[in-house]
Formats: sequence, structure tokens, C-alpha cells
Amino acid sequence: MSTAPLGYFKKRILFLFLVIALLFFGITARLVWVQFIIGDELSEKASMARFRSVEVKAKRGAIYDAKGRPLAISVNTDSFYAIPSQVKKEAQIEEKAVLIAQILERDADEILELITREQAFVWVQRQVPDDKAARLKELKIDGIKYVEEPERFYPKGELLSQTLGFCGIDNQGLNGIEVTYDKILRGIPGTIMVEFDARGQEINEAVQKYVPPQDGSSIFLTIDETIQHILEKELHKIMENSNPIRTGAIVMEPSTGRILALASLPAYDPNKYTHYDHSLWRNFLISDVYEPGSTFKTVTAAGALEEGAVKPEDRFYCPGYIKVGNRIMRCWRYGRPHGSQSFTEGVQNSCNPVFISVAMREGKEIFYRYLNGFGFGQKTGIELPGEAIGILVDQEKCKDLDLASMSIGQANAVTPIQLITAFAAITNGGYLMKPQLVKEIRDKEGNLLSTIEPQIIRQVISKETSEKFLNILETVVSQGTGKNAFIEGYRAGGKTGTAQKIIPGGGYSSSEYIASFMGVAPTNDPQVVCLVIVDSPQGLYFGGQVAAPAFKNIVEGALRHLKVPAQVEEKKITNTAIEKVELPNVEGRETSTAKELLLNSGFETNVLGEGTHIKAQYPKAGQSYQKGERITLYTGIPGGADNIETVTVPDLTLKTVEEVIEITKMLDFGFEIKGKGIVVNQEPVPGTQLVIGEKIIVNMEEEESGEAEEFAP
Repeated sequence: MSTAPLGYFKKRILFLFLVIALLFFGITARLVWVQFIIGDELSEKASMARFRSVEVKAKRGAIYDAKGRPLAISVNTDSFYAIPSQVKKEAQIEEKAVLIAQILERDADEILELITREQAFVWVQRQVPDDKAARLKELKIDGIKYVEEPERFYPKGELLSQTLGFCGIDNQGLNGIEVTYDKILRGIPGTIMVEFDARGQEINEAVQKYVPPQDGSSIFLTIDETIQHILEKELHKIMENSNPIRTGAIVMEPSTGRILALASLPAYDPNKYTHYDHSLWRNFLISDVYEPGSTFKTVTAAGALEEGAVKPEDRFYCPGYIKVGNRIMRCWRYGRPHGSQSFTEGVQNSCNPVFISVAMREGKEIFYRYLNGFGFGQKTGIELPGEAIGILVDQEKCKDLDLASMSIGQANAVTPIQLITAFAAITNGGYLMKPQLVKEIRDKEGNLLSTIEPQIIRQVISKETSEKFLNILETVVSQGTGKNAFIEGYRAGGKTGTAQKIIPGGGYSSSEYIASFMGVAPTNDPQVVCLVIVDSPQGLYFGGQVAAPAFKNIVEGALRHLKVPAQVEEKKITNTAIEKVELPNVEGRETSTAKELLLNSGFETNVLGEGTHIKAQYPKAGQSYQKGERITLYTGIPGGADNIETVTVPDLTLKTVEEVIEITKMLDFGFEIKGKGIVVNQEPVPGTQLVIGEKIIVNMEEEESGEAEEFAP
């Protein structure tokens, strides 16, 4: 029998000692880790195993108008939930599920499946109306419990709906101001925690943990509810009378950029937003772009006046069209040209050749400087989601024809909020303001947290230019195309617009228009600017006919509500109806006598030739025409020793075949027509003295489809 050496036993004892030491160290480290490192986490998990939590929504902050009148508030309603482990212990649970379903007007099988799921907690129905909630409580079913939750309520219904937006069932903002200021309005939710035993039963008289919610802050808008009512009332009139696809309007305080009213129709009720088509949630005044037509001419004019490219007294001649490169662009009053006029008169008449000529004087670089300066092609920063930036012709690719089109409000697509913001700058001394919808934020106690001050982006034109152009805009209402925007007692100015709609895929519609009016009052102390847009009106479709009357009523109501004192005596300006008289026949009369007769009848004259007697007149006599129309008179003159009579060749450009036949017949000319469509050039050229009986050759071409053309002022 052998005996192991002593050293062998010592090694085994040492190894055993090390193993025990390592085990002890590991246990100690684990205890330290559990106790000190993850102790809080484990404690929380243990608590969660013992508690069921029910979130308590915070009351969402209210939204008020500028004078503190509520536009969106939160009211408490009962939301019911189930704890299935308790519900399953109820007797006759199927019958009770039927009772619940009858009260909530839901399917009984759906309710039974819901309240008996293998889950610790399920919602049965949230935000239950008071009458139904009272009946549910009377059932006293174990495991069916309730908690108060705030529900969003809009007391004014559809008023300002697309600006306010709406909230989801979880108290989250989903559209409009509600989503933009969601973090401020929402608050912080609280929690109710109920203790349960290992079998999932609520422990009687156990401590329930309650973490109270923190209610959200409230916001005060710049919107004035009274002006909003006035605006929406006028839009409803437009919808009833003109049956457009949609209509909208914006009223802004030009000195601050604060929006006093804003709406588009058709609208929706945010209390029942799910009942409406999603398209009605959009505010097209913010999110959609369009070619504005003549209202954009205000931007063209303001930049040109600032640069000195034009003066109010500068003279222009409108033959009914203007040639740009090898293309001809019509005036809206083609066939009855404006003739000679000052720039001020050109603005009054919304004359396309005048504005195109001015843009050509400016040039591309200067035009784009003001296009960008007034904020086009950029977001305005208004506090609403989904704002579009617009579409501008690339400056590097801009041709003369593009510049001409842009000057009269075509080629570029803008948003209504961009346009009214630029117009506010034109009228307020030249300062581009950030449009503003929210002016104050207050906590639930009403304490002021912050004030949002008006923000100047930049100065675009000088105060002198602004004042000069305001005077011109006033004449548009008192003497020009905007007579229907006249406001008794106040000096108002503005600009009409009637633009052909773009057809999807390219080109312009010949039957659908966007009518608009954009104006300011009073012109000597601007308090409000307003833009009214009517998309595809039926029947009358000119901006001066459809949109200008709505502007008048909206702005008149706003000025009186704001207690703006009257600016002029009512007798000084009258909104007289357009007068028409019968055009007299002056053929055969001496030139001076004919001119005097037409002048006394209220017409202007344009004499072609140097003869002593009138050979022909255009338009023809016997029909009724508006006073102020320009009548073209043609004279015959002796032509030398042989006494050959000659007549000045008229300008037949852009005339139709019927018009060519009528004019040449009046003047005893022959004619030869080449091609078809409208006249693009002629031989001899206009102004040439041609012997009576000689022939005029006219070359005609079809009008190109898709050619941008401003249809009316």
C-alpha cells in the first residue's frame, strides 16, 4: 500500500480553496450587480408584475381667437376598459357581453371575444357618450372599468376647420394648428396603477398608484372670430351663386403679417372629420399652387416702379396685342384695343401689352430679383402643415417669352398665401412680413408663457414706391376694372384677375377660369389686405364680377368691426354702373366734326390717315357700346395731281377672316387670304397709304394650343 506524497495533498487543498474562492467571488459580484447595478430595474419589473397601469390622458390646451373666444376645447368623457382575467370569473358572461354590445351598438360576438382575450388589459370603447356611459356603469360587471379621458371638441363646427385641424383618439394633433403646436397643446399623460396578486386578481384595499397628468398649454390665434364669420359668409354666397369647384379667401394685417381670417370651401366639421373625404381636410390656400393671372401684375408693377423702369405718367400704346420675338401675345381686350394710355391707365385697364413692355424694360435679372425678394419659390413659414413652395421658371433657362408670360401672371405657379404676403409688402411700405397665425401661448392657469412678435423678413421696395403704387391701385377701384370692389366711405385699391386654368398634361382650358380679386383698404392708411379666389365659377367668371363683390363685403365688415374711421366722404366716390350708349354713324362727316360727336357721346377716337372726311369707322354704328370705348376712324386723302384717293392701311394682325372681310369692305380694299386661323402678318404693313381698290395680302396661322394667354382682367 503506497502513500501519496504530502505535496500532492497540498496541491489539492489549494485547488479546492481557489474554486471556493472563485465561487464566493462570483456570488458576491452577482449580489453587487443585482443589488446596486440593476436593482432599480428589477424593482420596476417586480412592480410591473404586480401592477396593471391605465394611462390617464392630459387635458389638451384650448385654442382661442385673438379676443379669447374658444375655437377648440377639451371635455372629459369616460373610456371603458376590461381586465379579462377578472371578466372570465363573472357568471353568465355571454349574456353580459350582449348587454354591453346593445349599449354600445356593436356586435355581441365581437365584444365577448374582446373582453375574454388572453391579455392583461384591453380597451372596450373609448370616449363613450354620457348617456351610454351611465348605462354601462349600471351593469356593474367585474373587470369592466372606466377612466376619464379628454375629448377634443370644436364648438364652432366648420368655422376655420382647415386651419384648426383635428385630433386623433389618443389626443394627438393630426392636422392644422393642432399638429403644428401638438407638443405645446398635448401636455403630459398621467397613470393609474392597480395592484394584483399572482392569480391576476385585484387586491382589495391595496394601494393604487396615481401619477396625475399635466394639462397642455393653450394658444391664442391672430384670427378674429367676427371677421372669420364675415369671410365665410361671403364664401358661402359664392358657392351658392357661382357653384365653383372651390373658393377661398385670406384677410391679413399688412403691417404685421397677422392673419385675421382664413378659409376655403367646401369645408368639414372637425368634430366628425372621419365622415368627410380627405380632400376636404386640405387648405388649398396653403398647399396648392396656381397661375394667378392679373393679380400678379401688382408684383411686376411694384418692382418696375422701384427700379425706375417705369413712371406713372409714362405712355404706352395698346393695339390689342404685343409681339415678343416671333410670337404674338394678345391683350385681354383684343378687338377693342386700349390704344394710347399712361402706365396708371394701363394698370387700371389691366392691359397685357403695358405690363409685358415694362417687364422687357426691367430685364430678366431685375425681374427675378423682385420675384425672389417678394418670397416666391420659397415657403412663407406660416404655422400650418403642407405648405407648398410654388414653381418658378428656371432663371438660367428663362427666355423673353417666359419673361413676358411671367409679367402677366402666367408660367409661374404660386400659392395664395405667397401672393397675399407679397401684396402686403407692397402696401405696407415695402416690408415682407412672415405670415402669422399664433400670437400668444399661455399655461392652464392663463399665465402668459410667450408672445410671438411680428417678424420682418426683409424690405423689398421703398416706402415712396409703396405709396405711389397704392395711389395707382386706388384708381383701379375708382376708375378701372375693380369698380365692384368699391367700399363706401373708404379708399380701397386692388387688382382683378381672371386666369385660364391649366389642363393636366399641358395647355390651358378654354372654359374654366380662376377668378380673383386682391385689394387693400384704406389706401392712405392700410389696415387690411384681402385675397378672394374662385375656382371654376359657373356663369359669370371674371374676377371683377365674381370675386370683387366678396372682397368689398369682407373688407367693409372687417373695417367697421375694427372701428377704422371712414377715410373719404361717401359723396366723393360713387359706384355707378357701367353705362352703354348707341354708337353714332360718323361716316362722311368732317374729321373734326366726327371726333367731336363721338366725344360728346362718351367715346374716344383713334384717327388713321390725314384726310378731311371719315371714310369708315370701326366698330360699326348702330350697336350699344360702353362709354370710354375707343373708335377707329379711317380717312380718305387726295393723292397728287391725278387726284387718286388713298387710305391708310389698317392693322389686321390677330384678326379673324370675318373681321378682315368686314374691315377691307368698309375701306374699299381688295384682299387675299393665305392660310387659316388668325392674321400673323400682312402686306402692305399697317400705316402705308394704299390706293382704294388695291389688294391687301394677309397671312394667317392657326393659334397654337397651350399658348398662355391672360383672358381677362
